[in-house]
Amino acid sequence: MPLEIRWLGHACWSVRNDKHWLIIDPFLSDSPTAPVKPADVSPDFLLVSHGHGDHVGDTAAIAKRTGATVISNYEICTWFSKQGVQKTVGGNLGGWQHHAFGSVQLTIAFHSSQLPDGADGGNPSGFLIRIDGRSLYFACDTALFSDMQLIGAKGLDLAVLPIGDLFTMGIDDGVDAVKFLKPKHAIPSHFGTWPPIEQDPQKWATRVKAETSTAPVVLKPGETWMVP
Repeated sequence: MPLEIRWLGHACWSVRNDKHWLIIDPFLSDSPTAPVKPADVSPDFLLVSHGHGDHVGDTAAIAKRTGATVISNYEICTWFSKQGVQKTVGGNLGGWQHHAFGSVQLTIAFHSSQLPDGADGGNPSGFLIRIDGRSLYFACDTALFSDMQLIGAKGLDLAVLPIGDLFTMGIDDGVDAVKFLKPKHAIPSHFGTWPPIEQDPQKWATRVKAETSTAPVVLKPGETWMVP
């Protein structure tokens, strides 16, 4: 069954098959690299990793228009509910949620999570998604941590990892993350949006190819890749 991954710029990702459409961290309106606007997307599910404005983004507007279910931690889902979002499922780190597309676990992320209005954004997270028999890991905004070895222990078809540095892992730690996770494929994220996180993804990809058995995949905003 075709499973499409599309980079929508910055740390926003689309995961889509013939029945369901997930968007992770829908930062579109204010993103200088987003290839689409909020009105162009109609997902079933919106996954929000933490409370920062460049990840919360257009979640509320998209959810209100489409009726999409917002998946995040309890604090962020409560915050969205107060903004009029009708369907939310708030969990916490380590817990699995089961939905029509498959299942998702909120994984550890070492970051911060204050919401745009100063409210508590709870614990930041990544997402381990099981869909169509594949296992996809979106690390989202995080530093390198050794428990990535546990996340990858049962096998990953894909890991999407930040390499922008300053606010997240950079290239060196991004390569080490691949070594810990051992995914079949890895894609870099959270780089190139603004000068402070400008990086050359080919340097990361060259090292991943040379130092691991993982196949690196580098996309430009708007490009798609089909999960084998």
